[in-house]
Amino acid sequence: MNAVTEPETLAELIADCALIPANLQAESLPLPRVTAKPWQVDDACHAQVAELDAYV
Repeated sequence: MNAVTEPETLAELIADCALIPANLQAESLPLPRVTAKPWQVDDACHAQVAELDAYV
């Protein structure tokens, strides 16, 4: 590893990253799961594409 220059290859970048001390690495905590509301097509949404075939 050369600390003066940027890595020029993927192998050099991986080698540089492997040298990061454990206390500086990000913790691998599980992310909270967020459930989105179900998507529904309403009349306004359907009206926007009702005549789409005429333009295609």
